[in-house]
Amino acid sequence: MADETINVFISHIHEDDEGLGKLKDLLKNNGLTIRDYSINADNPNNANSEEYIKSQILAPRIQQCSTLVVYITPDTKDSEYVNWEIEYAQSKDKRIVGVWAQGENGCDVPDALNKYADAVVGWTGDNIIDAIVGKMDRWESPDGAQCQPRQIKRYSCG
Repeated sequence: MADETINVFISHIHEDDEGLGKLKDLLKNNGLTIRDYSINADNPNNANSEEYIKSQILAPRIQQCSTLVVYITPDTKDSEYVNWEIEYAQSKDKRIVGVWAQGENGCDVPDALNKYADAVVGWTGDNIIDAIVGKMDRWESPDGAQCQPRQIKRYSCG
């Protein structure tokens, strides 16, 4: 995995911008460099139209990525944009990975993440990397313990 760079979009609320740097550092220290296409304080979005932001700024950035990473904190679940980004990534067949923020003790996750996540992992570099690159599909609690198997809704093909 050394020297590999992967395009990701980190879905988050702006109040959590500081945690994005910590996440990128954790990944880099564990051998994965990411090219982050998300909007944050280092890469601000000055548009005002919600439709323009979604269709002209967020959608193209998500399309360029292999994985959408959702940075999970207590307020993430209430973000309309985070849920929209997850739904959009799902519609484009992107890998969707939730990452519990460092020190997080557990909270509700966005509804769309609950529906579509390929994996949700604790703050462990190797597990985050494995989830991002598709080597691990499981749900973990914030401390990294594996969660009970989840009931998923099945749909009939006919």
